[in-house]
Amino acid sequence: EQGLQLLELGGSVEEEYIQIARCFEATRQRCCRLEQDGRRAREQLARVEAERAALEVKLKHARNQVEVEMKKRHRAEAELEKQERKLQLVLELLMQEPWGNEALSREQCSVLSALAGRRLGAALAPGRRSSAVDESCQSLLSHSDISYDRTEDDV
Repeated sequence: EQGLQLLELGGSVEEEYIQIARCFEATRQRCCRLEQDGRRAREQLARVEAERAALEVKLKHARNQVEVEMKKRHRAEAELEKQERKLQLVLELLMQEPWGNEALSREQCSVLSALAGRRLGAALAPGRRSSAVDESCQSLLSHSDISYDRTEDDV
């Protein structure tokens, strides 16, 4: 009877060992799949980080270009205001001088009067922007939304 019991136990032990081996194989296969997934995820992360770094460089260059263009624009607007003030002074001088009216034809006087009447200096008020660039609030991003802080560039 003891021998039969040992044989019965031995048969069930073999089945348990086979079942354990199958579980180990399933676990090994799952580990292999997870390792491959991890490798793919690391490769994708490396690609995305490289793309992000490239985009940050482009952003830095774009910010610098915007800053340069804004400085140029401010200088051009200041020069335009200066030239319009000079033109206004010349027009006023020509209209006020008695010899200016005699030396100029009637047509030239009427043109000067029209120009003086428009008051060129007032037409370009400080802070006025060129109509070539749409700076309306319809834009999704205004220039005030863009940070020109250089501390972010060092990160």
